[in-house]
Amino acid sequence: MSGLFSFLDREKSVAKQGFNRWLVPPAALSIHLAIGQAYAFSVFNTPMTKLIGISQPAEADWKLTTIGWVFSIAIVFLGLSAAFLGAWLERVGPRKAMFLSALCFAGGFILASFGISSHQIWLVYLGYGALGGTGLGIGYISPVKTLMNWFPDRPGMATGLAIMGFGGGAMIGAPLAVKLMDVYHTSTDVGVAQTFLTMGFIYFVFMMFGVFTVRVIPEGWRPAGYQPPKVAQALVTTANVSANDAIKTPQFWLLWGVLFLNVTAGIGVLGQASTMIQEMFQGRVNAAAAGGFVGLLSIFNMGGRFVWSSFSDKLGRKTTYTVYFVLGAILYSLIPTTGQMGSITLFVAGYAIILSMYGGGFATIPAYLRDLFGTKQVGAIHGRLLTAWSAAGVAGPALVNYIREYLLEQGVAKAEAYSTTMYLMAILLVLGFFCNFFVKSVDSKFHMKEGKMEAAS
Repeated sequence: MSGLFSFLDREKSVAKQGFNRWLVPPAALSIHLAIGQAYAFSVFNTPMTKLIGISQPAEADWKLTTIGWVFSIAIVFLGLSAAFLGAWLERVGPRKAMFLSALCFAGGFILASFGISSHQIWLVYLGYGALGGTGLGIGYISPVKTLMNWFPDRPGMATGLAIMGFGGGAMIGAPLAVKLMDVYHTSTDVGVAQTFLTMGFIYFVFMMFGVFTVRVIPEGWRPAGYQPPKVAQALVTTANVSANDAIKTPQFWLLWGVLFLNVTAGIGVLGQASTMIQEMFQGRVNAAAAGGFVGLLSIFNMGGRFVWSSFSDKLGRKTTYTVYFVLGAILYSLIPTTGQMGSITLFVAGYAIILSMYGGGFATIPAYLRDLFGTKQVGAIHGRLLTAWSAAGVAGPALVNYIREYLLEQGVAKAEAYSTTMYLMAILLVLGFFCNFFVKSVDSKFHMKEGKMEAAS
């Protein structure tokens, strides 16, 4: 059995002489475009509240708040798996990690489909949430360090390439899910279970392209004409910090706060995007148009990951995050006004910019970590930092869902129920601004000594 899967070994994925480094980004994209389907999960929300009632929710059907935990659990396990398996990834390489990611992510869909057909929510939590979320975490970090190694001259752009696909996953996942539910829909079945089963098999095949295509750099390789800097610059070190020591630094925890606050502000809204726009503009936006809105946000989420992270190579990571937090807080504060004005155009435009910076924050953080902690164990450090995403995956949707439910119970109109949440998100971004403001270079006492660096490698 070990011989059968020996192609997954790191040694078998070392690039041969003359390999074109631009062949690696498509491998990363195949993984991230697949697992980025998580951002399209909101298209399942309404159909999953009608599994029994079919045309409208029945008494025994799941509530939206119950379904909302599926997405949150998936994000929790994303962060936990990335944190605990980051060091393992450093040892085995990206190919084996991508393969495990494909097994978990596709398996999560398949297990969840049985939970939906039997109406057992715990199976959906276990399948798409725990197992699928583990696939999310492993797949998310698997190509990041590899691409930064291939592009040391442009690390921000490299991480943008790696993570861009995750933001664009909904662009494929949302219309695919809607189309499949239409195909499988009958008078006695909304077609969600069959859709989950089909998507599990489709995504597994798609992710295997990345497994077979990815390559790691050979020993001593560097791009033609590139000379690594010999002197540290402001907030860009030439030293290395181990993953175990990184979590002892204030810089790690400030960046943890930066990621947590930026993600909390965006993920709760993103997870409910389809439902939110329909309720804020009731009668003017139907399910199909809402699905298009989710897809549009996916485009900006994806594009922002590449554009903003590429700009960070010129602007610097700290300045780039300052833009995210200042502009984001202003736009969140203005969103309720666009709803009161009844302007769908301004509402969509505001969220498009917000989601571009939300995506940019994800793509910029690995390069920020590289700048502060070096390249030696940046994959493991990145994995541990993603626990901030896990926490945000609970906090963001919970804030949106439960504040909405509370306000509706108090008699607030659906169109107005999200305003309080939007102002709260703006406050979170202001807090994120201050976390970023206090980031400075890591103290040299945390730098790895030469002997420890060789042992770590």
